[in-house]
Amino acid sequence: MRESFELIAPCHFGLEAVLKREITDLGYEISGVEDGRVNFWGDAEAIAIANVFLRSAERILLKVGAVHAETFDELFERVKALEWEAYLPVNAKFWVTKATSVKSKLFSPSDIQSIVKKAIVERLKGVYGVSWFAEDGASYPIRIFLMKDEAVIGLDTTGESLHKRGYRKLTAKAPISETLAAALILLTPWKRDRILVDPFCGSGTFPIEAALMAANIAPGMNRSFLAESWDNLIPRKKWYDAVEEAQDLIDDSVQTDIQGYDIDGEVIKAARANAKLAGVEHLIHFQRRPVSELSHPKKYGFVITNPPYGERIEDREHLPGLYREIGQAFAHLDSWSEYVITAYEDAEKYIGKKADRNRKIYNGMIKTYFYQFQGPRPPRRETGRQD
Repeated sequence: MRESFELIAPCHFGLEAVLKREITDLGYEISGVEDGRVNFWGDAEAIAIANVFLRSAERILLKVGAVHAETFDELFERVKALEWEAYLPVNAKFWVTKATSVKSKLFSPSDIQSIVKKAIVERLKGVYGVSWFAEDGASYPIRIFLMKDEAVIGLDTTGESLHKRGYRKLTAKAPISETLAAALILLTPWKRDRILVDPFCGSGTFPIEAALMAANIAPGMNRSFLAESWDNLIPRKKWYDAVEEAQDLIDDSVQTDIQGYDIDGEVIKAARANAKLAGVEHLIHFQRRPVSELSHPKKYGFVITNPPYGERIEDREHLPGLYREIGQAFAHLDSWSEYVITAYEDAEKYIGKKADRNRKIYNGMIKTYFYQFQGPRPPRRETGRQD
């Protein structure tokens, strides 16, 4: 078995630094950072560990190779020259599940997918001495990214995206993804001994992701991954070991003050159900409450939230009033820090103050802004020690 691989972890555009820090904290060496992805070196164990533990990655790809291709002939020959037999057994079920192209001469995803599949088949025909593949074994989906005629090709070890933690069965409209919510929390200085309130909690994603962090519950420990069946590359024991390690690290007796509010009572019920599935319902207080009633007696808390931003045209006329209410509520929270992700470009105007920092983040194809209104740090004696 191979001792080392280069692995690729895609993430939301604008949050590469968060993912880089997560990977470094797991003990792996970064090999490169590009828009929307972080590359790192790791062994078979790293594939399991990364899938189970990373909070802000979308998936983990095993890099097979990188080729320069300006024509389909070049793409075919150079993909065929890669050592596919080192990754795909003779009975592998393989297909090109996604092809993306940016600023490249080859731009048709379907044509790129077809050519890459043909090239791999031709390579393996010669290596395995067969003319036809049953493809009745484990699944090995392939992803290819073309950027300025450079194609990076990887095997998808994850399967369903890592944002599918397994706890969100019920969603509100326009939910924020679990990976994005986790990354945004990691972008703030919030720690588990500090108050966190989400006044637009929807299906509970921000509070639940915060509670998972507080209790040190690995986000991927309760789901399965495609590469669990890749016995030729990753011994099954590596997956068991990763989940066992995750189990050992859980501290769900931690004391927290994490709260989620929403004006819709049915949505609050859904949030509670999701928190229960995540195993953190005892760490979060959910309540039906409008943002106009947002208040807390303690100081130095955090608001992290994703308020409505007029996804539907008929909702947009209500946005100035809603964001004024948000600003008024913030004004009553003495010494708090507020973090707001929204696509509404007039958010600062109606909140009534300028953010200390504003980060542009792409939520899918939607350009959003992460407004950071930073409050003062608490006196050291109040913060408590973080292990």
